[in-house]
Amino acid sequence: MEAGGETGAAPGGWQLAQMNVGTALYAMDDPRIADFVNQLDEINALAEGSPGFVWRLQSDSGNATDILVSDNPRFLVNMSVWASAEALFDYVYKSAHRTVMARRREWFERPVDMYQVLWWVPAGHRPTPREGLERLAHLERHGATPDAFTFKQKYPHPAAPPAAPQDMAPEPHCVGWE
Repeated sequence: MEAGGETGAAPGGWQLAQMNVGTALYAMDDPRIADFVNQLDEINALAEGSPGFVWRLQSDSGNATDILVSDNPRFLVNMSVWASAEALFDYVYKSAHRTVMARRREWFERPVDMYQVLWWVPAGHRPTPREGLERLAHLERHGATPDAFTFKQKYPHPAAPPAAPQDMAPEPHCVGWE
């Protein structure tokens, strides 16, 4: 079990991985992004204390803003693993995390490509940033598939009977890019 997390998994031993990416408008030490940086510990603690949380990507700093995955130091990745899509959905859209999302246009460039991807992993697997970026590229190239999807088209875990993707209806909860 991860610190503060749960070992829960969907039937068949599957957990949901997620990655979201963004390009910050400013360097992390710029005062114009200080409100975002100053909330990281609180929002990360909220995630870790949320039902269904399993794991999140972090460096020795306690967050992932200093994990470089490209030549652009302002390109940030966030990754986590959850017991279910519903648990992640509740954290993202129905907790205090939503108030931070509402301000994202103040701190991040408006995305032109896909910026969030979900996929199923065997319980206990901890995805790498490279794996997440590959899933995001897959989603960008092929649209939602069982290998890379979104809350709008959530596929069942691999041990579930085949089914059409489910729309978890994130629109009423989405804020920040309007």
